[in-house]
Amino acid sequence: MILLAVGPGPGALHAPEIIRELVAAGHRVEVELQSNAEYFVGPAAFAVLASVVEEPTEPPEAVIFAPADAGELARLARGLDDGASWRAYLSSDRPIIVAPELDEATREHPAVRENVRFLREDGRRVLEGSGDGMVSPLAVANEVLNALGGPMSGLRVLVTAGGTREPIDKVRFVGNRSSGKMGRAVAREALRRGAEVTVVAASMEEKEPGTRWVGIESYAELEEATVRFAGEADALIMAAAVSDFTPAEVVEGKIRRGGAKELELKLVATGDILKAVRKSNPGLFMVGFAATHGDPVADAHEKLESKNVDLVVGNDVTLSGSGFGSDENEVHIVGHAGEQFVSRVPKTEVARAILDALMREIGEKEGRKD
Repeated sequence: MILLAVGPGPGALHAPEIIRELVAAGHRVEVELQSNAEYFVGPAAFAVLASVVEEPTEPPEAVIFAPADAGELARLARGLDDGASWRAYLSSDRPIIVAPELDEATREHPAVRENVRFLREDGRRVLEGSGDGMVSPLAVANEVLNALGGPMSGLRVLVTAGGTREPIDKVRFVGNRSSGKMGRAVAREALRRGAEVTVVAASMEEKEPGTRWVGIESYAELEEATVRFAGEADALIMAAAVSDFTPAEVVEGKIRRGGAKELELKLVATGDILKAVRKSNPGLFMVGFAATHGDPVADAHEKLESKNVDLVVGNDVTLSGSGFGSDENEVHIVGHAGEQFVSRVPKTEVARAILDALMREIGEKEGRKD
């Protein structure tokens, strides 16, 4: 059970969204409405999702303070609070997540900065947003689930996501249809299973809270970042859609049409990021993707050997309602120990299947070493 202490402030309106994420992840939530919180949200808002309590029915696995104003930060940092959430807070063996809601002037006040520092030095996870608002409900949920740990605790996972863009000039590019949803789903699930996650995101605007997010655009930038961060990772999941070709020359400025009826564009092949990573990281667990036109199984098996990777996730890009841009996918997960078919389901479920296969293969790989 997770205890959510809802404080007074506009952020209280988002408390049900935090609970919805936690319940969807399989957790039960109880809510303590702190003084004046009911001016913003009442018990009825939680009726379907969680129980509003004065005392938790059991010791909570984690305690969340969201939103927390400057007074709450001071009370927590200085040991001046009371109530059910405070008594749970005193038990230092459980994760404590604090999501302040402060205006900019208050956030930068020396006393507030000192209180935040005290909390962090005490091992509390303080999630500071930008502007006057609280961080997003997704950011809170991700932090809680990561703090609770799971089967991937202690693993450092590098995920590539999105689609590369190869510049033609300063305003045009050669790209692909990848939305980055699959890679982002994998990153989120790994984070929620306790992993430390770095995302190298190609042409993606929306970041996944709780991850280290590295934004890039081109193949060259993706290769450089992936090779660089692979050296500190335990596993690489190469979900980005990578351009196979790039313009031979990039025009400075903008190509003007003028009276021309045609434009000749010369493309040259890009390299192989998986091979480059493997060369410098022979022991890294690597997952590749094979987006194919038609049945992907044969292609996935071929890439498993030619790319020298541990798993390949293959999907047929011609299937309607799955793959690029969709919220769903249908894949074959091919490894050295066998293959698994995942019928069309939300990409969150595909991400779980990929990570389950990754953990099985890692276990078998470690077993073979022993």
